[in-house]
Amino acid sequence: MQFQQLAYFVAVAEHRHFTRAAEHMRVAQPSLSQQIRALEHDLGAPLFHRIRGNVSLTEAGETLLPIARRILAEIEGARRAIRELDELERGRVRLGAPPSLCTGLLPAILSAFRRRYPGIQLELHESGSGDLRQRLSEGALDLALLAGPRHAGDHQLSTTELLLEELVLISAGTARESTSTRLNVRELVDVPLVMFRRGYDVREVTVNACRDAGFEPSFAIEGGEMDAVLELVRAGVGAAVVPSTVVGGRFRMTRFAADAGMTRIVQLAYRKDVDPTRAVRALRLAIVAFVADPVRRSELPPGTRPLVDYAELGLGER
Repeated sequence: MQFQQLAYFVAVAEHRHFTRAAEHMRVAQPSLSQQIRALEHDLGAPLFHRIRGNVSLTEAGETLLPIARRILAEIEGARRAIRELDELERGRVRLGAPPSLCTGLLPAILSAFRRRYPGIQLELHESGSGDLRQRLSEGALDLALLAGPRHAGDHQLSTTELLLEELVLISAGTARESTSTRLNVRELVDVPLVMFRRGYDVREVTVNACRDAGFEPSFAIEGGEMDAVLELVRAGVGAAVVPSTVVGGRFRMTRFAADAGMTRIVQLAYRKDVDPTRAVRALRLAIVAFVADPVRRSELPPGTRPLVDYAELGLGER
């Protein structure tokens, strides 16, 4: 008995027609009929009644059908398991993230992931969250870390909220010159800002906060990427609103008032309509588990608060 013979048998049983079964299996009808006869010979019993073109199962055929379906399902399950195992050896994951997360959160996660799955090829795409959301929707990315305000949602994307991240105002100086005074957004009215290019979530949060406070922000210069914005602030061109995770001790920092709403949500996003590979699922779980793990919370960048935990995700005990 051969697996292919069982597949041909199930096709004829479901179509109740040899020619249509052959078309479904993409094989010549005489070849399919020959394999069915060989199977019947091996089993020692006819499997079909063949009367003037009408095909129906014999008692032996009725007995074999559920067994054949179960065998074929188990074979497909074995093939899928082997393919998925291979994906963890040779898979590829295209991950997108904003620059602040590429330097703050991701290095520790990706380092641990590479040690566990050295055969998986990782492609990191660095850009603003608006750009990343678009590329994810277009299928150019497998996963993306998106940062910004809570959105009503994208019908194409599934998201998991990971972190609440604080935004702060930085200016030229050092950490020794940072102030403990809390800033209201209204106080930015006369502050020339070094502003990110369009597509960066921090730009969206800052501009919207200023407008909610009743004024349009003043730009000393705009259009930069993260590294450019930081260097322009260091050179004294203006101040900038940035995630607290990128500040370090290099700038004078002022935090916003707790009710100012100057925070952003970091989410892990992926397409709802795309069946992820095992490599993609493995990285997705690694990212969520890292943030949710209470033991690792000391490794999270400063100014961040986890929004997930093991109990909620059903990840079990560490």
